[in-house]
Amino acid sequence: MQRRKGKRFRAEARVPLELPARVNQMWTMDFTRDSLADGRKFRTLNLMDGYTREALWIEVDNSLPGLRVVRVLERVAQERGVPEAIQVDHGPEFISQIVDQWAYRNGVALHFIDPGKPVQNAFIESFNGKFRDECLNQSWFTSLEDARRIIEAWREDYNTVRPHSSLGYRTPEEYAAEVVARPAPPPTPVVSITPAWAPKDVQEPQNVYL
Repeated sequence: MQRRKGKRFRAEARVPLELPARVNQMWTMDFTRDSLADGRKFRTLNLMDGYTREALWIEVDNSLPGLRVVRVLERVAQERGVPEAIQVDHGPEFISQIVDQWAYRNGVALHFIDPGKPVQNAFIESFNGKFRDECLNQSWFTSLEDARRIIEAWREDYNTVRPHSSLGYRTPEEYAAEVVARPAPPPTPVVSITPAWAPKDVQEPQNVYL
């Protein structure tokens, strides 16, 4: 008897993703790899907000399958809400059914860059380069716990201490706080215009003061 396949949800968006203009409009994520002092390999899942440039989370472990990706997304979403979209490459973890179903349930669009074109995910690629040059290549990790401690300290420094030229030389934390505190723009005034077809002898309404 042929086993019936489970229903496949699709949260993938096929339209080009515009540059983010507000918090949580677009998250972006990717993996990096490195080694411990004893030669054992580990991976990091790097997640950031494309608008504020905040490094939302860096997950460190030997293996980071789709289920771990979902757990990271859930953890961050509990603190700041879900994003409108997440931009990723075609890595097996990102195209997995569990990530797709999480995005579908939460109304999040998954935007996949074209294969072989990491420049389309420029925000996270730039972050990965800084992360490797300033943290991974400069550190000697004796264990996974040691790696987690050092990497988390670097993430905090990246978010709260280092000014970013793309943010007007503010830190991501400062920029995010400024955006949240920024007052909403006033509503657009409604202007009443007498239509061209209206009779010319119609009198303008008088102002009434109550």
